[in-house]
Amino acid sequence: MATTSKRFDVKRIFKGPFPYIILAIIALWVGFAIFSGGGFRAITTQEGLELLQGSTVEKATIIDREQRVDLTLSAEYEQAGTEVQFYYVAQRGEAVVAAVDGANIQEFDDQVPQTNWFTSLLGLLIPFLIIGVIFWFLLSSLQGGGSKIMQFGKSKAKLVNKESPQVTFDDVAGAEEAIEELHEIKDFLQDPTKFQAVGARIPKGVLLYGPPGTGKTLLARAVAGEANVPFYAISGSDFVEMFVGVGASRVRDLFKEAKENSPAIIFVDEIDAVGRHRGAGMGGGHDEREQTLNQMLVEMDGFDPKTNVIMIAATNRPDILDPALLRPGRFDRQIQVDAPDMKGRQKILEVHSKGKPMADGVDLAVLARKTPGFTGADLANVLNEAALLTARENATIITDITLDEAVDRVMAGPQRRTRVMRDHEKLITAYHESGHALAAAAMRHTDPVTKVTILPRGRALGYTMVLPLDDKYSITRNELLDQLAYAMGGRVAEEVVFHDPTTGASNDIEKATSIARKMVTEYGMSASVGSVKLGAGSGEVFLGRDMGHGRDYSEKLAERVDLEVRALIEQAHDEAWQVINDNRDILDRLATELLEKETLDHRQLAVIFTEVKRLPERPQWLSSNDRPHPDLPPVAMPTKAPIESDATDGGVVSEPAGVGVSRLDADTGSGPTTS
Repeated sequence: MATTSKRFDVKRIFKGPFPYIILAIIALWVGFAIFSGGGFRAITTQEGLELLQGSTVEKATIIDREQRVDLTLSAEYEQAGTEVQFYYVAQRGEAVVAAVDGANIQEFDDQVPQTNWFTSLLGLLIPFLIIGVIFWFLLSSLQGGGSKIMQFGKSKAKLVNKESPQVTFDDVAGAEEAIEELHEIKDFLQDPTKFQAVGARIPKGVLLYGPPGTGKTLLARAVAGEANVPFYAISGSDFVEMFVGVGASRVRDLFKEAKENSPAIIFVDEIDAVGRHRGAGMGGGHDEREQTLNQMLVEMDGFDPKTNVIMIAATNRPDILDPALLRPGRFDRQIQVDAPDMKGRQKILEVHSKGKPMADGVDLAVLARKTPGFTGADLANVLNEAALLTARENATIITDITLDEAVDRVMAGPQRRTRVMRDHEKLITAYHESGHALAAAAMRHTDPVTKVTILPRGRALGYTMVLPLDDKYSITRNELLDQLAYAMGGRVAEEVVFHDPTTGASNDIEKATSIARKMVTEYGMSASVGSVKLGAGSGEVFLGRDMGHGRDYSEKLAERVDLEVRALIEQAHDEAWQVINDNRDILDRLATELLEKETLDHRQLAVIFTEVKRLPERPQWLSSNDRPHPDLPPVAMPTKAPIESDATDGGVVSEPAGVGVSRLDADTGSGPTTS
């Protein structure tokens, strides 16, 4: 480890200006030695005067101002050779001159050195030259290289060339609508005459938005692989620097280069780094980020209609983008890239399973059914975890058991095999998870329980997995009430069996409270409060826009909301209590099985829940007693529904309810741990 650090330090030293400064000093010293003294060897003044009194001196030269005498000898003097020199002080000058005059010398000369203008100029410029070299290296290191010293305003976009690894639309699955829209962009760049013939104008900008991991950047890379046009990729943060005006200059340079090489595509990843709402957040209206955004707005709006330059951007937060950036004429087309459905998940698994040896009995459709709500990145991580586990066990093929373990690791974290629990804590955990599973099984509108375990995993001491049979895009009031009862099942089991609840239900209470509050304030599922939206929503706060906004309802209404939330939680608590007491024998049996086997799958649970006493149907809910519901049933579903998964039109856009079916009930501690 020490050797590596030493080598790294040496490399850093040689990359800096120090080697060049040392070389310059050595060169100056060598030049001074060459031009100053020639080949004369220095001797003492006494030795020089003795030589002048002798007969071996052939030539003597007195150099004024330097107080030096150069002597050329006819024979070598000791080890100094035939050319020697000595110095004298000013008071001895007359004696030296007299000695030279009285010596038997064939030739002597006097020299008065003249100041060389070149040497004087060089001595004046050398310090400034050294300072300039140091300053140049410091600036070049700040910009990442000497070649970028004058390129502050140059774009940092990377041009994707044909030699780069190509990603095509065949490598993207689960986002068919987005692929279709981007196919149109590619077709326009390759043959715009087909669209121009019918008066169509291709969108100048395409915004891809959606949760993280859904494949927005992968779609852009696929466009680069499909379209045989220059593709410039850059991150939104690359526009922002500490120097004011640099970001705007980089935007101008990027669009200038793209126009010169049109048709072209510009891809800006994480555009929210530079495209945030102006006038919001920290900083005023003249900061670097807003100037960069202003320049981007000008460039996008200033496209020549015949210039085939299209901008594609990706973001996770479309709600904080500036409205001027989203208006038609800039980002004309906005494509949502959401989590894939079951068919999409199966296709994604098929793409990522290429090159991985799967066992003969592995069914990716079953794996897709077990992973609702997973994004493309999650599914890729599942298969990668399965491959890593297979290699860890020195196996050669990936089995169903390995895939199940990989799904659990992605959802709840790795299993903590070294944690040793006391028998009493393990018993509490078994009853807690049994209470969750029993409450879910006894409800009439909940999803089936697929797995229960008391093995610690991640932050959870145990968990109960409830998965839907099909993808859901909306959720009813009865289903939400069942979720509340299911969440309170673990706490009620602790109360009924041990008469002393633990902190293990803290996460359950948090989830139940959140669902109940949304039912009252967002979904209009409270007859007392009514169908009104209270508050600004549960989205992330955007500093400068959302901060400082007060509550938009009165204290009296806020008190009523709290009472309604409390009533919903109490109703769920009562329903879970009734289920646990009506099925106490099944609860004990389930806890015993968990203590023996530690993990139960859906087949074993189905056997245990065969004789469970289910909760009766709840009475019909009315938003108001003055508006009773008629008894007319809905129309029968046609043989072939007009809205199919493969249909291209006739669909109805339905926004999810906001509270999706949770993939996992991971308690943050089923034993007596601190919340």
